[in-house]
Amino acid sequence: MATSSIAFSEQYNYDVIRKFTIMAMVWAAVGMLVGVYIASELAFPILNFDIPYITFGRLRPVHTGAVIFGFGGSALFATSYYIVQRTCQARLFGGVKAANFTFWGWQSIIVLAALGDVLGYSQGWEYAEMEWPIDLLIAVVWVVYGVIFIGTIMKRKEPHIYVANWFYMAFILATALLHIFHNLVIPVSLTKSYPLFAGVQDAMMQWWYGHNAVGFFLTAAFLGMMYYFVPKQAGRPVYSYRLSVVHFWAISFLYMWAGTHHLHWTAIPDWTSTLAATFSIMLLLPSWGGMINGIMTLSGAWDKLRTDPIMRFLIVALSFYGMSTFEGPMMSLKDVNALSHYTDWTVGHVHSGALGWVAMISFGSLYHMIPRLWNTTVYNEKLINVHFWLATIGILLYIVSMWISGIMQGLMWRAFDDFGNLQYSFAESVAAMHPYYAMRALGGAFFLTGMLVMCYNMTKTIRKSTAVAIGSAAVPA
Repeated sequence: MATSSIAFSEQYNYDVIRKFTIMAMVWAAVGMLVGVYIASELAFPILNFDIPYITFGRLRPVHTGAVIFGFGGSALFATSYYIVQRTCQARLFGGVKAANFTFWGWQSIIVLAALGDVLGYSQGWEYAEMEWPIDLLIAVVWVVYGVIFIGTIMKRKEPHIYVANWFYMAFILATALLHIFHNLVIPVSLTKSYPLFAGVQDAMMQWWYGHNAVGFFLTAAFLGMMYYFVPKQAGRPVYSYRLSVVHFWAISFLYMWAGTHHLHWTAIPDWTSTLAATFSIMLLLPSWGGMINGIMTLSGAWDKLRTDPIMRFLIVALSFYGMSTFEGPMMSLKDVNALSHYTDWTVGHVHSGALGWVAMISFGSLYHMIPRLWNTTVYNEKLINVHFWLATIGILLYIVSMWISGIMQGLMWRAFDDFGNLQYSFAESVAAMHPYYAMRALGGAFFLTGMLVMCYNMTKTIRKSTAVAIGSAAVPA
C-alpha cells in the first residue's frame, strides 16, 4: 500500500483537489443556509429586523455567490483537476504553487464578494455584483486556472482527449470571455465604477453574460462532471461517444445566442428576442441528447439504482437536467413568456436546474470522489440515502410552490374586470403568494438539512481515513 501510494503521488496532485472538495461542502452549507433565511424573509418579513445588512436585497447575492461560485465553482475546480489528471495520465501543469494559488485566490474572491454584498457595494448586475478590484482578481485566478488545465492536457500521456475535458475547456474559455467583456467598466474609486454600456445595450450585455454563465458555468462544466462520473459509478462506458461529441459542439454553438430571451417585452429590438427564442428552442435537441446519453449509460446496469444511492443522485440530476432544458426553451416562447416574465415561475425554473441538476450531480460526484481522495470507505452509506431523499423532497417542494405561485402571479397581474380595470392590486397578488413562499422556505430547509447530513457523513469519512493526513502528497489510486 505504501509503495503504490508513493508511486501514485508522484503522478497526480490530489492535495489541491482535497482542499476544493472540502470548501465545496462548506460553501454549499453556508450558501444554502443564507438561501433558506432569505426565503423565510420573503414569507415572514419580520425576519429583516430592520437591519440593512441582512435584508433580502443584500443577502440574496450572498446566497447566489456562495452557492454558484463558492459551492459550484469549488466543485468544478475539484472535479476538473481530478478528471484531467486521471484521463490525461499527467500531473497538473504548473506545479503545486500554481494550483494552490487558484485555491486561495478563489476562496478570497468568494469572501470578498460576500462582504461587498452585505456592505452594499454592488455593480447591480445579476451574478456579477462584485466591483472592479474583485473582477480583476477573478480574471487573474481564472487565467492561471486555464493555463493549468490546458497545460495538463498538452502534456498528456494519453493521446485521446476525453469528452469531459472538452466540456471543461469550453467552460473555462467561455467564462473568461463573458467575464472580461461584460465587466468593461471605468473605475472612479476603489468601490465604484461605471459600465461602458448603458440602456438596452447594458441589458443585452447583462443577459449575454447572465444566460451564458448558466450555459457554460452551470451547464457545460457540470456536463463534463456527468460524462466522467456517471460511467465511472455505473461501471459502464458512455452509451454513445459520438453523441457526446455532437452534444458538445451543438451546446457550444447554440448557447451564446439565447441570452436575450430574458428581455422579451422590453425596449430591445424585436428581432433580437426572436432570434434568442429561436436558438433557445434549438437548444432542446442537444440538451435532451446529452440527457439521454447519460441515462442510457446505465444500460445493463439499471439494478444499481436499487442499491447505489450515489447512482440515484447522478440519474435524478440528469432527469432534472432534461426537465429544465425543456422548460427553459418553452419559457423563451413569447406567448409563454408573456405569462411567466418577472414571476416566481422563473425562480422555480432556475432552481429546478440549480438544485435538481447542478447540486445533485455535484453531490453524486463528490460522494464518488471523496473515498478515493482519502483512501477510505464511506462512513455511513445509509446517510447518503437519507441525503438523497431529503434533497429530492426539498427540490419538489421548492419548484412546485414556485410553479403554482408564478402562474398565479401571471394570471392575477393580467386579469381585468368588466370595465377594463385591473382586477387585483399588486398587494393582493403578494398576499396570495404567502403560503407558497412559506412552502418554498420549507423545501429549502429540507435541502439544507440534506446538505448538513452530507457534511457530517463526509467529515466522519475523512476522519476515519487510513491514508496520510490532508496536505500530504501521497494519494491512493
